[in-house]
This record gives sequence, structure tokens and C-alpha cells, in this order.
Amino acid sequence: MIGASAFRGGREVRGHAFLRQMYDDSYFPDHVVDQGKAILLRLCERIEAERPSDLESLCAFTQAATEEFNLLDGEFVAAGSEIETVAREWICDEFCFVASAYGFTQADVEKLTAGRDW
Repeated sequence: MIGASAFRGGREVRGHAFLRQMYDDSYFPDHVVDQGKAILLRLCERIEAERPSDLESLCAFTQAATEEFNLLDGEFVAAGSEIETVAREWICDEFCFVASAYGFTQADVEKLTAGRDW
């Protein structure tokens, strides 16, 4: 559970409003954004459970989450939306937030989301 652990950014993550900008924009259906938020929360839970020791380990986790977002783009399209330029930036910001919250402050977003096709 997010925040149950004292591991690096649990408290910070627990209070964060993931994908707030997407919820605030009617172009992005909330039920699909909810799925994106769930991906990010699972990423945090995995980080807290497995405690990556270095950036390479963290990137293995973020790559798995990126693949989930790759699949989620189809859900956005089916709902009349898509992960376009602005949404891509917002999602990438969330990956950077997560990395920073868990002590990886110098993580490069391109490395964190290298497998993205959105």
C-alpha cells in the first residue's frame, strides 16, 4: 500500500494528485485517466515493495509502466481521445515525480519512458 512504508517518498506520493491536469481537461475521459493513475500507483507500490537500488533497476520498473501506458493509448483512442503532446508531457512529468520522490532526482525522463510509443 502506498505510504505504508517509510521507504523514501511514500509520504510525498500518498498526497500527490496523479494526472490532475488530465482530469481537469474534458478531452481526456476520467475513466481512462483513472487507469493511468492506477498504473502510476502500481509503479509506486512496486518501488516501495522491491526498493530499487540504482537507476537501472528503477528504469526496469518504469519501462513496465510505460508499456502499460502504451496499451492504454488504445483505450484513449477508443474513447475519442489520445495521448497527444500535452498529455505525453503530463505523463512524463508524473514519471519524473515518482523517480524524484523515491530519491532518483537526476533521472532522465527519456530513460524512464524509453519504450513509449505515445
